[in-house]
Amino acid sequence: MADNKFRIEPKPEKKEKRKGLFSSLERNIKLENYFEEGFPVHHLPKIFFLLMLAIFYISNTHYAEKTVRRINAVQAEVEDLRADYTTMKADLMLASKQSEVARKVQPYGLKETLRPPYKIVVKKGEY
Repeated sequence: MADNKFRIEPKPEKKEKRKGLFSSLERNIKLENYFEEGFPVHHLPKIFFLLMLAIFYISNTHYAEKTVRRINAVQAEVEDLRADYTTMKADLMLASKQSEVARKVQPYGLKETLRPPYKIVVKKGEY
């Protein structure tokens, strides 16, 4: 039987492999140098505080933008309602004029009186 021998195979031609963003960051930053003694746990409260501050800042920005959009929508609705109110008020003022009322009740046989209104005076013991 033949003995096993260690063979060195020729290296294939190097092809330029396109590596991802994280592998290039890992290659360039060398994070292992920063964590030789282990992960610095004493910095965790500060890191968590900054993370919570960033989350609060982002959520506050979203809330403010949503509130601004809601205010704009309500302002547009108020403008529409104000226009409707003005139109209805003008129509009501026109319809309540004496000449318009007389014209509308004319088909029912009602006519305007030509005498001005007068006051009825009732004496104290009469009624």
